[in-house]
Amino acid sequence: MAETKKIMVCVPDSLLEEVDYIVKLEKRNRSEFIREAMKAYLRERKRMEMRESMKKGYKDMAAINLVYAEMGMDVDLSCLEKYEAELAAECE
Repeated sequence: MAETKKIMVCVPDSLLEEVDYIVKLEKRNRSEFIREAMKAYLRERKRMEMRESMKKGYKDMAAINLVYAEMGMDVDLSCLEKYEAELAAECE
């Protein structure tokens, strides 16, 4: 394990009771519990930051994507009109 540091943490009695219950249930100690809780918090925070970054990216790209979608629709519509005109010409 990497170098460790001792820290002092103040928590309300009710929170400590909950932690002690889980620690006893899982046959661990407070230090292990707190380390795992800190790691879980950091992982979740990174996930949230990534989600926010992706949301921002999608919002930033929305205008560009709309332009490309409209260009594609214009091309599709012109192709459809040309195809329909050719079909109509064949029927005459």
